[in-house]
Amino acid sequence: MGEINLEALARGEIDALAVAISRSEDGEFSESELAQIHERANLLAKEASQPRRIGITGSPGVGKSTLTSLLIAAFRSSGAKVGVLAVDPSSILTGGALLGDRIRMHEHYVDPGVFIRSMSARGHLGGLAIATPIASELLASAGYAPVIVETVGVGQSEVEVMNYVDTTIVVLSPGAGDDIQSAKAGILEIADIFIINKIDRDNEGAEKLRQELIRSQELSSRHDGWRAPVILTSALDRVGITEVVAAIKKHQEFIEAR
Repeated sequence: MGEINLEALARGEIDALAVAISRSEDGEFSESELAQIHERANLLAKEASQPRRIGITGSPGVGKSTLTSLLIAAFRSSGAKVGVLAVDPSSILTGGALLGDRIRMHEHYVDPGVFIRSMSARGHLGGLAIATPIASELLASAGYAPVIVETVGVGQSEVEVMNYVDTTIVVLSPGAGDDIQSAKAGILEIADIFIINKIDRDNEGAEKLRQELIRSQELSSRHDGWRAPVILTSALDRVGITEVVAAIKKHQEFIEAR
């Protein structure tokens, strides 16, 4: 299919970006092309005024897609070009992605400043598609910042996202089986930010979970010294989104200062 056209990506040509991501899913990039993509993505990341790569993970049904949609709107209001990679579970019959949750982002599909791509996990464990890391760099190469990666939603195995983003958000909900004792050995340890969503349904349970998360961090320490904030949100009522954006920016400032 020829060499990747980095100049077309830099100009923000959607067709070039779509083709490049498809090639990444098919494993068609050479080592030299991958090196070019990585180099350009890193260069643009250093120049970006917006947060760069944000991972959103958590169990099914906690509201990740709705929160992602609200974060897109928040970043767009400040003029950012937003890229989204939404990784979906695969159909056991076709291997294709099941895209029902993406309907919640429909309002952003007609926005030229937003690029949303659903990717099939294709049986790959860890909550991501194999091509997700390359695709995120392609989006960065095309000038999208932040790039939001929303994982499948399979529970504790969803820890791989932390290796490919700068800020990892773990979304929980009160009264939905998000017990700290059962989850802390996996997904909770990767969080840079905790979101307890759906507080409109159970505010008392949300506060109890928030206290448990705070105590769990007091009993353990991270090697980098960061203490993950715990933010209460209601995607339905659009509560807490400003606080989430502020926490993302604060964490990215923290990692840049290290």
